[in-house]
Amino acid sequence: MTTRVAINPEMLRWAHERAGLDLAGLRKRFPKLADWEQGELQPTLKQLEAFAKATHAPLGFLFLPAPPDEPLPIPDFRTMGVAHTERPSPDLLDTIYLCQQRQTWYRDFARVHGERPLDFVGGATIRDDVSPLAAKMRDAIGFDLDERQDLPSWTEALRCFVEQVEASGVLVMVSGVVGSNNKRKLDPEEFRDFALVDDLAPLIFRQVPQDYRHIF
Repeated sequence: MTTRVAINPEMLRWAHERAGLDLAGLRKRFPKLADWEQGELQPTLKQLEAFAKATHAPLGFLFLPAPPDEPLPIPDFRTMGVAHTERPSPDLLDTIYLCQQRQTWYRDFARVHGERPLDFVGGATIRDDVSPLAAKMRDAIGFDLDERQDLPSWTEALRCFVEQVEASGVLVMVSGVVGSNNKRKLDPEEFRDFALVDDLAPLIFRQVPQDYRHIF
């Protein structure tokens, strides 16, 4: 006997809308999806697990009585031009969550090993003059313009820059996919970079195309 699980059909609609997936394509993959959404049939647990994986939705969320509120966990991030994200994609959310997990681990590591807070974190405001602030940033990470000009290519310059930022105590995450999943490519139209502020474990995430990942 096949065991089926009782879920609110609204959660299925929430999952595929949240993922921004084409409904017709999703229904080809799950032929009974229309019946599930209309409440005429319930999926099996195995089918629900496959659906959650396809829509990048946490399986437990699909058992909720109503769609959850998923506020963006950071106040802002860099986009292309004046792009604005009305609803963060699962890829963006999962990338932020992954970086937060790594930041938490390193913060605990830094505390155990008695590392001191970084005095430059929180040392600037949006009202500060750009040029003096840029000079302070160069000093903090040891970035030298003359040394930059001696590097043979922009890729070497970028690699050197990242190494200097990390040496100053800032975690730098660089990727074009969610975690290590090459099937989940990040969309540069949605976001490019973000920073997670912490005086022990500040973190910068930089999105790059997969072709450039070998640089780092």
